[in-house]
Amino acid sequence: MDRRNFLRTSALAASFALPAWSRAAESATAQPFAPHPANGWRVFELTSRIEPAASGDPTRVWVPLPSIDDPEWMRLMGNLWQGNADTMRVVTETDYGAAMLQAEWAPGAASPLLEVVSRFATCDRAVDFTHPGPARELPAAERALYTRPTALIPTDGIVRDTAESIVRGATSDEARARAIYEWIVDNTFRNPKTRGCGLGDIRTMLENRDLSGKCADLNALYVGLARAAGLPARDVYGVRVADSRFGYKSLGKSGDVSKAQHCRAEVWLEQFGWVPVDPADVRKVVLEEPPGGLALDDPKVAAARRVLFGAWEMNWLGYNFAHDVRLPGSSGPQAPYLMYPQGESGETRFDGLDPATFRYSLTAREVALA
Repeated sequence: MDRRNFLRTSALAASFALPAWSRAAESATAQPFAPHPANGWRVFELTSRIEPAASGDPTRVWVPLPSIDDPEWMRLMGNLWQGNADTMRVVTETDYGAAMLQAEWAPGAASPLLEVVSRFATCDRAVDFTHPGPARELPAAERALYTRPTALIPTDGIVRDTAESIVRGATSDEARARAIYEWIVDNTFRNPKTRGCGLGDIRTMLENRDLSGKCADLNALYVGLARAAGLPARDVYGVRVADSRFGYKSLGKSGDVSKAQHCRAEVWLEQFGWVPVDPADVRKVVLEEPPGGLALDDPKVAAARRVLFGAWEMNWLGYNFAHDVRLPGSSGPQAPYLMYPQGESGETRFDGLDPATFRYSLTAREVALA
């Protein structure tokens, strides 16, 4: 594969021009774990290479594409793709607007191959809670979407009861959101044996009193409890693409990023809009930050806990907000979320959590600004 020729000849290459505003960002004074927009914009390139095994059945894959475009923290710069599939096209999931590249090979295709390159710019997010803005209204359709229950994130029964007990006495939406965040940090833990990023089956977690898992479990629990408490909230599914600039080994990419997927969360507050949160990463710091098994009052944990209600370091790509995803052209089960490449041969769904058997790899690099 001639990668240089691929980039030169693609009709979308023009969309990879660097945005002018990315060159003018200021540099922030170095601080311990202090994500801030003044740290400036960075441009990344993510390459997804899919090589499903040859099959006597039709083979289909769906590769998530960056779908979130926000002028404050993430700008899309285009996608390129090539491969030997019979069809390759961008499709969009209707409820959440999650985009994906769908490719299909006919039965008996030799050495199926697909490569997708996405470029995007990111900027650290940080909310200044000392300067609330005027009350703003979330559009009714968005409020309905991000307060409704899903298959894995119900808002009734034990979820509602737990939420009500957590926020009892809180007099503002910010207080309720913070109370749920602190409860998640205090009462959950990261389980390194959980496959992938977890499933996010929050009713089962609460009923079994097993508040363990990874980011798609712990942050889904935040989202479900927030919704049950009347707060619009949503998971944000993505992948880490760089090391942390703040010295946190646990909060950076791992290797070729094929297993660096990470789910975050947002909650809507009237005077601040969508607010980034990530209690799951606090528990990741507890478990994984050297030397490991840190106490909640360890300075590294305390700093992460303070920052991750209201801020994200954007060494991370946000793909989409989608739950219960029906893959176009598939008669198989819904995917709980769209954060990993998906594929199937005939009626058999590949294991998207195992890149070795599904045969895919993700690589990321930062693009220097001119």
